[in-house]
Amino acid sequence: MQSKRRTRAAREGALVVDEALLGAKPRKRPPFEFVLDALAVASPWTRPMFGCLAVYVEEKIVLVLRDKDKGATADNGVWLATTIEHHESLRREFPNMRSIKVFGKPVTGWQVLPADAADFEEAALRACELVIAKDPRIGKVPGARQRATKRRRAKRHRSKR
Repeated sequence: MQSKRRTRAAREGALVVDEALLGAKPRKRPPFEFVLDALAVASPWTRPMFGCLAVYVEEKIVLVLRDKDKGATADNGVWLATTIEHHESLRREFPNMRSIKVFGKPVTGWQVLPADAADFEEAALRACELVIAKDPRIGKVPGARQRATKRRRAKRHRSKR
């Protein structure tokens, strides 16, 4: 039988902590990492959002990367932050682009380049080129809609007086 040597701290009753337990949980690789690589020249930063990965360039959210393996996988791919008035022109560049379904609305500002489309990687890289070129059709400043709504409410409230 092999004898166990105890450390001085253990012999003196100190709490012994396994360093492996304190180590950070290994990070999950971002979905569609090639997108982040393609955007590297624009210095993107990311933030988890609804189990996806939101991608920002400067102050704008430009893309969301979604690759869920359970449940609703129809919206997996690269989401473009855009507005309805840009859908038609973007659809000419991305024929497989469509509104995301997860919000339950027929048309949303968010458009997806579906991961299961034959031209997915090519389309995602083209979207990255548009982001780098600061194409005004892609990207939203978070909270801009909320601030505009508050201004409209305040204006209505003032006009009722």
